[in-house]
Amino acid sequence: MRALCATDLSAASKAAIENDTCLECLGRIGVDEMHLVTVIPSNVHSGMPGIDFEKRRRKALARYREVIEGAGMNVETHVVRGTPHRRINGIAETVGADLTVVGSRGKSPLENRVIGSTARNLSRTTVVPLLVNRVERGTDEPEIVRKHLFRRVLYATDFSENAARAFDSFSYLRHATREATLVHVRTPKDPGPDGDEPGERLDELADRLGDWGVETTTEVRQGDPSDEILAAEEEHDPTLVLIGSRGHSRLRRLLLGSVSEDIVTRSERNVLLVPPSRKA
Repeated sequence: MRALCATDLSAASKAAIENDTCLECLGRIGVDEMHLVTVIPSNVHSGMPGIDFEKRRRKALARYREVIEGAGMNVETHVVRGTPHRRINGIAETVGADLTVVGSRGKSPLENRVIGSTARNLSRTTVVPLLVNRVERGTDEPEIVRKHLFRRVLYATDFSENAARAFDSFSYLRHATREATLVHVRTPKDPGPDGDEPGERLDELADRLGDWGVETTTEVRQGDPSDEILAAEEEHDPTLVLIGSRGHSRLRRLLLGSVSEDIVTRSERNVLLVPPSRKA
């Protein structure tokens, strides 16, 4: 499995990349090749006095490379210039990545807004599954919020085609997942097809996970999807929230946002966002 790890060389990115437990978790789900990417923003000029941005970034990537190779993975590094989320998506497609990983402090303070905005923009436009690895806020030397990335998974589904695609991620997550909570949120505007019983559909999914040895519970909630998913997160304390993007057009997502983007922005846990297939 090939992963792309995006870094802005901040303390948050360093914590996400150099954590041994996180690297072990990625190895357990099958990641054996890592592409490290750092993007020099277009508004940062190489001729600025006293600073060699590219040299500094290559030196930092070399340190990260040693750590990741020590975890048994093959590593390639990329230093590019442009708009971060666009270049990250472009490289992900070019190298055929199966997963993009980005560290984020979530609602970050001013000095960390670059990586925060990149995570949000990636949630809107990512072309491969996006893992947002949460890092502590409000400290100069942050730690990973949940070191075991995939141990307890909260999977939110509206039973759409792309929610099913997100569930398929358990085919590799199961090697690192011990517990799963499956959640469906009923809404007044979208109650589901007549005669459909979401509890039964969740039970069918739970049986599939049970066959893989994952201890699973199910829950049907009522209300606003984002609010209820976040409430379930607080109740069950997962290490990862797994959710699919509905795949609205890029313009609509940019104008209106989406439940998945809201979860990426507001969640305190790691988030694995699964976009529509590239063919779609």
